[in-house]
Amino acid sequence: MLYGVRLKMIFCLLKILSIFIVNNAEAKIKQPTSPHIIMILADDMGFDDVSFHGAKEFLTPNIDALAYHGRILDRLYAPSMCTPSRSALLTGKYPIHTGTQHFVISNEEPWGLSTNVTTAAEIFKKAGYATNLVGKWHLGFAKTEYTPTYRGFDYHYGYWGGFIDYYQRRSKMPVPNYNMGYDFRRNLNLECDKLDTYVTDLFTNEAERIIINNKNTKPLFLLVNHLAPHSGNEDNPLQAPAEEIRKFKHIKDPNRRIYAAMISKLDESVGRITAALERANMLENSIIIFYSDNGAPSVGLFSNTGKNWPLRGQKNTPWEGGVRVTGAIWSPLIEARASIFKQPIYVGDWLPTLAEAAGVELPKDFELDGISLWSELKNDNTETNYKEREIVHNLDDIWNVVSYMRGPWKYINGTTSNGAYDNLITYREEYDVDPRELRYVVEVRNSATSKALRKYDKYRLTMYRIEQLRDKAAVKCGNLQRSCNALLEECLFNLNDDPCEQNNLVWDTAYKNILNDMRESVESYRKSATKPRNLPGQLEYDPSRHNCAWTNFLEEAPTNNTLDCGYHGPPCLETTDVGGRNSIIHINKFI
Repeated sequence: MLYGVRLKMIFCLLKILSIFIVNNAEAKIKQPTSPHIIMILADDMGFDDVSFHGAKEFLTPNIDALAYHGRILDRLYAPSMCTPSRSALLTGKYPIHTGTQHFVISNEEPWGLSTNVTTAAEIFKKAGYATNLVGKWHLGFAKTEYTPTYRGFDYHYGYWGGFIDYYQRRSKMPVPNYNMGYDFRRNLNLECDKLDTYVTDLFTNEAERIIINNKNTKPLFLLVNHLAPHSGNEDNPLQAPAEEIRKFKHIKDPNRRIYAAMISKLDESVGRITAALERANMLENSIIIFYSDNGAPSVGLFSNTGKNWPLRGQKNTPWEGGVRVTGAIWSPLIEARASIFKQPIYVGDWLPTLAEAAGVELPKDFELDGISLWSELKNDNTETNYKEREIVHNLDDIWNVVSYMRGPWKYINGTTSNGAYDNLITYREEYDVDPRELRYVVEVRNSATSKALRKYDKYRLTMYRIEQLRDKAAVKCGNLQRSCNALLEECLFNLNDDPCEQNNLVWDTAYKNILNDMRESVESYRKSATKPRNLPGQLEYDPSRHNCAWTNFLEEAPTNNTLDCGYHGPPCLETTDVGGRNSIIHINKFI
């Protein structure tokens, strides 16, 4: 009897073991071979607003850990405004070749990224990726065909326009006679839940959900486009949870204190997303990228107190403070981790670079301005092996602005805002020091990001290594010799020797041939440029004529009467696919 019981127990154990082996084998088979791609974008973040560049006013331990465990992107460049920057990222083309070069798409404008242009989301979706966008779009929504789920994304959770309020998710364009409009969607449907939740947390929660639910059945392409630290509506532009703001009492400027809290929540998001990838067993085959879409607007329109120090200029200028952005990349596929990548790289390079990393073959007739730098990123190449990078930062014949770089040389002719933001605008705060700076290395190593990534390290992230990388990541300006007024003269700089654009070489005859070559290259690009697609808005596109929401206004007839869309106006309306995309199921709650 006892013998028979034992046989049954052994049989059951063997059966359980066989099921485990089969399931484990199936799980291994299901593991995608292509790497997961996770890109986290900050919006309008200053170059000096990460502590790995040496700033001590507030710390960014998770972002810093990503940089130290991976590679600091020392010379990452992007167009100096939101829409051009995002079009370059998703198309691999200069904005002059997609008609997005002049200015951003304001919510009331009836245009978007041309549907004739192939996006990265479409490329990776065709290659078998699950494509997801969380957060900001800003490439047009006047017609459904402009929106994310029509441009290659399987799923979108976030907003279509340029910015929203951090809690109420509404935005008012800074143009006369336009009203407040609600702008938050799950795919095509208005999403009205959790109106009291800080939007940075909402985006992080959704990114975590996507990662955990991915089940490794498909490689993941996840673009997390944060609102932070872009300003909100002009009546309350900077917002953060009160408990987060209280962490920065040492900062004297109250607006800068809120900005620090906004960055802190963004930093927390990077840590949570990285930790989620670890919980989902995806890190061993992932590429994680963090960067800002452009420089910070320290002052002026949409100012957020962000600092681009020591770089000259800010958002929407041709100077380094507008186009040189903070960034970092991590992947176990990168052999040269814990280092600084000094090769100039452009956001338009991400499409071909990540396609090569993923083994995705691009169409042979695919004309890109971006180039693949995967080999350079992956391997520990010296500067002598760097590719000479040519970048058209801006070529705008409406505002008459040219900003062009080739190799170490940068050429500027003309500027924006009548030169109001052309100089060094902000300085690094030396006295309002974050108390955590005293234990900076410990803060970085104890961050959620570092805890998740450290097991992939070839070398331990020691105090010496962190301090060495932090010192090398700091931009060191030379002495001011002969500045340049771009309203009155052409500008030529050698960025290798003069990263802060302090010495105009135009008047030195030794650089005459270089100057002529730069002019000729600009003229060549001017001939290939597409006409800007910008179109003016009309009051019938206003949210007050569309149930107080920013919607696909070219496809929906405006109401006969205008509604009061103030903060205490009509309620947010929940919609569903059941009765049509914009059918009203019930009134959810008043905003």
